[in-house]
Amino acid sequence: MSTSRFAKQWDEEFECLIDLTLGLMALNEGQRYVNRIQRMPMHTSIRKGHQYMLELINDHPDRLFNKIRMYRPCFEMLIQVLRQQTALQNSRFLTLEEQVMIFIYVISQKATNRMVMEDWQHSGSTISIVFTRICKAIASLSPIFIKPPNLDDVPNEIRFNPKYYPYFQDCVGAIDGTHIAAHAPSNVVNNFRGRKSNVTTNMLAVCSFDMLFTYVVTGWEGAVHDSRVLTTQLEDPNSGFPHPPPGKYYLVDSGYSNKPGYLAPFRNIPYHLWDARRRGGRINGPTELFNYRHASLRNCIERCFGVLKARFPIIRFMTNFSLVRQREIAMCCCVLHNFIKLHNRDDPLFHRFGVDGVMPPPDSDDEDNTASSSGTAANPHGYGGNDENFANSMRDHIMIQMYLHYNM
Repeated sequence: MSTSRFAKQWDEEFECLIDLTLGLMALNEGQRYVNRIQRMPMHTSIRKGHQYMLELINDHPDRLFNKIRMYRPCFEMLIQVLRQQTALQNSRFLTLEEQVMIFIYVISQKATNRMVMEDWQHSGSTISIVFTRICKAIASLSPIFIKPPNLDDVPNEIRFNPKYYPYFQDCVGAIDGTHIAAHAPSNVVNNFRGRKSNVTTNMLAVCSFDMLFTYVVTGWEGAVHDSRVLTTQLEDPNSGFPHPPPGKYYLVDSGYSNKPGYLAPFRNIPYHLWDARRRGGRINGPTELFNYRHASLRNCIERCFGVLKARFPIIRFMTNFSLVRQREIAMCCCVLHNFIKLHNRDDPLFHRFGVDGVMPPPDSDDEDNTASSSGTAANPHGYGGNDENFANSMRDHIMIQMYLHYNM
């Protein structure tokens, strides 16, 4: 009886030992299989990233433009500038040309990391490192390519256009804000929701009438109004904002106060260009004439934003970068915008948006065509009444002179 009990116990222990052995063998074989999969080369295409770059550069010019939104001479000039102005050089495995092309490809095609890995045959970590390095380098060029012109000169776009000269001869540029798609941490995401509940950041920009950005600040929460962004920059002595000289001014829309240095349109009066064009171009009174020409001249900032968003869709469909990186990406897009404008006067996107009156669709958070309050914009930031009275008198004088000549 005891022998039978011993044999039964031994059989159970033997079966447990066999099960354990088989389990260990299966686990070991499974690990070996996983290791084989992990070690299997993935990016084995015959066409490597450098070869793909050379193919795009040396093939039909439109192939390169369709990929990175610039032509070969402009791209080669950008490489030369980056070598001279930054510490960028060829890496161990990638030339500088390939690194820069990868970065511009991402922001021009809103490409994901996986898409870039497949197209350029590099690992995801390599793509991320390259993107960050080039992004920081191009953003560092902003003081070189985003700077104000001589504010004492009358812009040619005004001097040689009888619609604007001499009425706007003291105008030095236009100011506006635009919303850029964003990703924000869940604990602060509500601060980045605009009027339409989209998660965005607010970018304030100043431009000259030849469609060059002359000042850009990025990264403000989408819930912040344009006027608050401008006021903060004006009050910050370290912001680098190009204040207009005495007697000069920027054009702003009805979301800003009309005050010395910043000429706003009349409120409660049709303003946007399509308002007049819906009526066949008919102008009803001096205030409408002033608003129409004000909008036509200030339209350059809208066209700048149109070119920017058409060339770099990433700022309309931002992927999940950190907030710091998102600000750098927006600044890079503005730097490249100015660089292309300066080095390629025949750029098709500038031709497309360069015609007076051509405007992109308004942003979801743009102001309405007319404001609900009368007079100048509400002023929550403490500008003096005398300043506003002076600015209103100057605007009235421009309006009267313009209307008198219009009826002659």
